[in-house]
Amino acid sequence: MTNVTIIGAQWGDEGKGKVVDWLASRADVVVRFQGGHNAGHTLVVGDQTYKLSLLPSGLVRGKLGIIGNGVVIDPFALLAEIARLSAQGLPVTPKTLRIADNAPLILPLHAALDSAREAARGDRKIGTTGRGIGPAYEDKVARRAIRVCDLAEPETLSAKLDELLLHHNTLLAGLGAPIFDKASLLASLLELAPKILPFAEPVWERLAAARRDGQRILFEGAQAVMLDVDHGTYPFVTSSNTVAGTAASGSGMGPDAIGRVLGIAKAYCTRVGAGPFPTELHDDTGRMLGERGHEFGTVTGRKRRCGWFDAALVRQAVKVGGINGLALTKLDVLDGFSELKIGVGYRINGQSFKHLPAGMAAQAAAEPIYETLEGWSGSTRGARSWAELPAAAIKYVKRIEELVEAPVTLLSTSPERDDTILVQDPFAS
Repeated sequence: MTNVTIIGAQWGDEGKGKVVDWLASRADVVVRFQGGHNAGHTLVVGDQTYKLSLLPSGLVRGKLGIIGNGVVIDPFALLAEIARLSAQGLPVTPKTLRIADNAPLILPLHAALDSAREAARGDRKIGTTGRGIGPAYEDKVARRAIRVCDLAEPETLSAKLDELLLHHNTLLAGLGAPIFDKASLLASLLELAPKILPFAEPVWERLAAARRDGQRILFEGAQAVMLDVDHGTYPFVTSSNTVAGTAASGSGMGPDAIGRVLGIAKAYCTRVGAGPFPTELHDDTGRMLGERGHEFGTVTGRKRRCGWFDAALVRQAVKVGGINGLALTKLDVLDGFSELKIGVGYRINGQSFKHLPAGMAAQAAAEPIYETLEGWSGSTRGARSWAELPAAAIKYVKRIEELVEAPVTLLSTSPERDDTILVQDPFAS
């Protein structure tokens, strides 16, 4: 058997939570390897709905969850999420959750700087969640980050806060925002340290042992390939690498450990926040997709922009993201449409492209080239086998496979965990 890495193949919000939850029953360990609490996974288990931001989705299935060093952790948000799940009857303890001791922390000053910068951009906003993810990653690269392990060393923590506040308070003052007091910030970190440190360890060692013992590891990505800081629609991207290769560097394992890569894509397309979206629909069809798909961000609550499936975009994500197969979600949302469209390329200033160029102006000018397919009148909702799908729905899925140059190995037909058609077990070697 092999390990599996799950990443988004569009702009996020593709339904990764359900797929991770579904695959967790076949795994022994589930690892978050990048992003922060700007990620959002909604899991529906019976009559319970769990909304996770930092915690690995496998915890809901009783699997060991690991937060890797590639994640930036807001300790206050983490403790609040643990308390919320505990209130739902799902206790999270050091026996079920381990955190990389070298993972960077997000502090309140990061969120303050994030929001102040967005406000200063005016009508050129990027559309960040304002949760401090970007500034925390900046501090990591600039070698001034406070990490989980620093909570165990009060003197180190105090010295690092001096450097951190010198930088951030200067920026905040320049943006006209309130500055932070060291004494109160240090006191709050020392107060939460005993609550965080019992979860901390060098997780690379635990993961190496798990792999040696033949345990199945599921790597859970946040956001999606087209939000990757290198390969996405820059600058309207997240602040980390979201491609499959990050599963290795973000967990402390070698690249040969990431196994089979499963990309998650909706049967249509959505995006939250600003940035290019060539197949976006501003008409009744777009509104209908949003209503049927309940398209609101798990973390932000923001209404998602909706449009037709963009095969050119997903093909690009397949190539740069290292995707071996697709999990196609929310097929049931397309039930009842007389015709469907798939974006197969772009027209930019009179030229045709089969991929989305890197340039910001070119991306903004991209107009979709569509292929039209027949819709279906029957229902796909709740289908658990190909035999239950209308012929036109099968044709739609097969055409997507051809266009993105990757097989659909898993098909989701409702938010319920078992309403899934498995074509190929991703854990099968």
